Amino acid sequence: MTTALVALGAALVTLGLVLVVLLVTRRPRPAPAEETGELALAVRELNTRMEGFARELTQALERSQDGERRSRHFGELAGSIDLDEVLTRVLEAAGATPGADAALVTVSGAGGANKPIVATLGLSTEEAERQAITGPPDGRQVRSVAISYEYPEPTNGDVESHAGDPIRSGLAVPLPGEAGTVGMLTIFSRSPAGAFGNDARRDLEELADRAGPAIENARRFREARHLADLDALTGLHNRRYFHETLAHEVKRAHRYDRRLALIFLDLDDFKSINEEIGHLGGDAVLAEVAQRLRSVVRGADIPCRVGGDEFAFILPESSLEDAERFFQRLQLAIQGQPIGRIPNVQISAGMAELGRDDDATSLFRRVDQALYRAKRAGKGRVVAADDAEESSEAS
Repeated sequence: MTTALVALGAALVTLGLVLVVLLVTRRPRPAPAEETGELALAVRELNTRMEGFARELTQALERSQDGERRSRHFGELAGSIDLDEVLTRVLEAAGATPGADAALVTVSGAGGANKPIVATLGLSTEEAERQAITGPPDGRQVRSVAISYEYPEPTNGDVESHAGDPIRSGLAVPLPGEAGTVGMLTIFSRSPAGAFGNDARRDLEELADRAGPAIENARRFREARHLADLDALTGLHNRRYFHETLAHEVKRAHRYDRRLALIFLDLDDFKSINEEIGHLGGDAVLAEVAQRLRSVVRGADIPCRVGGDEFAFILPESSLEDAERFFQRLQLAIQGQPIGRIPNVQISAGMAELGRDDDATSLFRRVDQALYRAKRAGKGRVVAADDAEESSEAS
């Protein structure tokens, strides 16, 4: 397409030169002064026409480049099922709309109950939090939403507190899914020239028609992957997720010289609990224990059920002392009141802080050995891996 436009431009230039030659050679030859004036007039007319041809050629070339860029973005949307990557490509395509200085995608959570997923391009965090658009208040389906922002005359305080040009206008369109709208796609302009026109709306609608199904598929994949990472009984992360995440966190801690602690615990005498109240009762105890454990963890902590009555906690940015205090909170949560028909459930744990020479396997092995030492020492307690190693050497 681009090659054809270049060829067309060259042909137009050649045609213009031919017209000048014909104009000069075929007309009767007037007096020298009159000939000079008419030639100058012909050259001006030709210049005007050629400028018009050049403008048309430039516009056609820009339209061709925009079309090629949009086609590339459309093709890339279907090439990934990673939600973050799909959202990035949607934002890049939306940001390429003429006049757009920023873009925003808001994707509703599963079932409409979860916190929406928000991705932005060209917006600060503060701007993104304030620009979410959900459509009419009555929930009616719309084709698009046009936004215009009018600001008072700035004062010195406003100039100092708000850096950069403000958002002047916006245009939002719904992202269609199989069962309805999955979110909104919005572009913004900081230009005072005016709102987005019909061409921008058509382009954004076309993009939304392609982006909606791609986002919906990627979101489903993320939700399915999340469910696959959960233990069905307790709702905690499962063993596979634990080992994958521990390896990742160990590498990150080494790379950025961060601290990392690990706790591995199990329920004391859980076999006897199963024998007393049966396996269904034992499962109920595990589910209740998991709920209490989950109530203690921080946002950055990663609780997992690694098998049977065994639980592990990955504690980023934590020392051995932090891990010991964390275990004490766990112990209080478990032993504070009866669990079902069991009046007093106790836990034993091993813990360790990531060492300079540790990898994920060696760290887990040290913590596992520490748990074994805790069980042998009388249960209902926590043993640090270093203490366990010293005890082993002494014996």
